[in-house]
Amino acid sequence: MAADVALVVTDGMLHFELSLAAEVFGERLVVCGAGPVRVGRFRLEPEDGLDGLLRAGTVIVPGWADVDAPPPQELVAAVRAAHEAGARVASLCTGAFVLAAAGLLDGRRATTHWAHTDVLAERYPAVTVDPDVLYVDEGTVLTSAGKAAAMDLCLHLVRRDHGSAEANRLARRLVVPPHRDGGQAQYVSTPVPEVDLRPMGGLLPWVMARLDQPLTVTDLARQAGLSPRHLSRQFRAATGTTPLQWLLAQRIRRAQELLETTDLGVEQVAAATGTGTGATLRRHFHRVVGVPPDTYRRTFRARSDA
Repeated sequence: MAADVALVVTDGMLHFELSLAAEVFGERLVVCGAGPVRVGRFRLEPEDGLDGLLRAGTVIVPGWADVDAPPPQELVAAVRAAHEAGARVASLCTGAFVLAAAGLLDGRRATTHWAHTDVLAERYPAVTVDPDVLYVDEGTVLTSAGKAAAMDLCLHLVRRDHGSAEANRLARRLVVPPHRDGGQAQYVSTPVPEVDLRPMGGLLPWVMARLDQPLTVTDLARQAGLSPRHLSRQFRAATGTTPLQWLLAQRIRRAQELLETTDLGVEQVAAATGTGTGATLRRHFHRVVGVPPDTYRRTFRARSDA
């Protein structure tokens, strides 16, 4: 049975991350394992054996419950073989310990649940463990932190393969944020003050409907009925960033969608996203996305036609 995405399972894996991956990838996903497994209180019958990983384009390794115990060698060998055969391998939460045991993280940056990053770093010194991010994309090897960060990584994979429009559509169905950057901190180490976020409730949709307009912090503050300084405090509490940084991020994501789904020129995309000129869009887009708009469009179209 060929699989676009293979979810590898064995006894001792965490059912939350396993279920999350099944929700995101749906019918594209095939569950692979050596035989019936116990996941939490549930018994799961894999659809394919571990050799099914060799036929997958992407292999997902869910969280591993007991990080003090080494993962089964047959699992480690199967994940290593899949990567050697050309599969992209992604771990969710403590699934990073399986990838590390397979040698896939040697010489690479990686992350896992913050409570286990010290253990991962001590056990596998060849791995550069980053405890302060949601996920790490190293191309053919990806790792995520725990729980909700696993959703972020799965949506990131959908965005890479099918574009931001599809990832956003899926996020809306799952009622989760469409995008959290992988470099965002896993947790806040200092207490967050309680603030009244009610003035923000209608502001963000109002802004999203006017991305083509030249909005300022004063415009946003007036719409929210707040002073610009109070708005900035409220905005950082609600989104973790400043109003203008958040606004630019939304403009760039809208530009990605337009580049993926329309034939509008860069100047037209710039006008539709409120970034002004094509030169301004190119500068911001390249800084945020890593490639110019034209290159992004060609890459996405080529990936979609493949």
